[in-house]
Amino acid sequence: MPKNTFAAFSIFCFFTAIGNHVNAQQIDTIARQFILNIEVRPRAEYTLNYILPPNDSIDPYFYITQRNRISMQYSQEKWLVKADVQEIHLWDNENSNSKVGSINFYQLFLETKFKNVNFRIGRQSVLLDNGRLFSDAPWAQQGRSHEGIRIMKYSKHFMNDLFFLFTRNYNTSFEAAYSPVASNKYKYMLVYNFSYNSHQNFSFNSSSTVDFLEKTNGETLYARATTGGRIEFKKNQWYYTLNSYLQFGQNQKGQHLLAYYFQPEVKLSLQKSTWRLGAEIISGSSAALNIDRTADFDVLYGVTWKFNGNMNVFTRFPADVGGKGLVNPYLFASFPLNTKLSLRNDFHLFYTQYPLVDGLNQDMSRFLGFENDFSVRYIPLKELEINAAFSFYKATDSMKNLPKVQDENKLSFWSYLMVSYSFNAVNWRRAKK
Repeated sequence: MPKNTFAAFSIFCFFTAIGNHVNAQQIDTIARQFILNIEVRPRAEYTLNYILPPNDSIDPYFYITQRNRISMQYSQEKWLVKADVQEIHLWDNENSNSKVGSINFYQLFLETKFKNVNFRIGRQSVLLDNGRLFSDAPWAQQGRSHEGIRIMKYSKHFMNDLFFLFTRNYNTSFEAAYSPVASNKYKYMLVYNFSYNSHQNFSFNSSSTVDFLEKTNGETLYARATTGGRIEFKKNQWYYTLNSYLQFGQNQKGQHLLAYYFQPEVKLSLQKSTWRLGAEIISGSSAALNIDRTADFDVLYGVTWKFNGNMNVFTRFPADVGGKGLVNPYLFASFPLNTKLSLRNDFHLFYTQYPLVDGLNQDMSRFLGFENDFSVRYIPLKELEINAAFSFYKATDSMKNLPKVQDENKLSFWSYLMVSYSFNAVNWRRAKK
């Protein structure tokens, strides 16, 4: 048995043994609970005329990934332990047999439970606000997590979260693309998130982050700060939100940074449909900036498909836009047909904030293209969810200078079918006397 597989199996047996042992003990005054959840999530994807990892050269490209995750949680009155072990397999055109993409802990932490303040120590997922800057990346097979300490203080209307996070030298024996921590670029990071919810019409969220980045090909640490927030207002079937952040300090190249992010949105909720109209503005650098300065906003550790299209044409900033920023007007339409089936159609227009330059040093059009995403969600059973999507991207000539579309004169296409089966194999609890 491979070493990591054996370790995962041993942990599974350990937690199961704890549950059985505790169940055999006499009832005491402390409530206890042990939950073991199993998830199997295969997903088939097909891409044509654009680059999406793990593919970097084959066109068209068809592949299947499968995530197998065992989630265990043992809790008592004042503390809990949570461990999520996951294994990811990959099948593609180049492999007649499957190969392991990653065997890893998605989460492994200890959390204390006091009256108003909780402490969480270890590897943990982080989802703040709407997921724009910090997300657990639920659609990605590997997810995203961080390591460190989280201090949580909650009340009826207020939530306070303080994080001390770090990265280390992780095991490189398995494919880094399927590690939940491989995409974290910081060496150390401090995060403070505050939110207020009136539980009526108004809510507010603010976030301040300082991440310490290692110099490219060096050991120097640069500090980068991101601060801002989001307000929400609801009135009958209308919903309004404004999200904005300012980023400053130095990036990994040591350049002085001053950048911004801006997102207004309005939503109309009707009986049989929901409509969202908005735009994202992610700042970039103009040609007039000195070489030691930059205005490239980095969206940190959030998700991009949720905001910039399912195809993830623009997901790495500033690389995927050539450092010229992104302006993305969008319209999302959702149609719940019944309690089990819903449809959604998303429309995106993409522009650079500043024009790209061609081989003759001439400015190109700022318009990069149009994306349409059509998706279906079906939940026939409580434990079973089926998702499918069909997306296309029509590029312009400006995309020839960017790394995502192989031929800007052809339509780019992506589709997927994903089945998620998740169930509680064990849900044991012992109440107080």
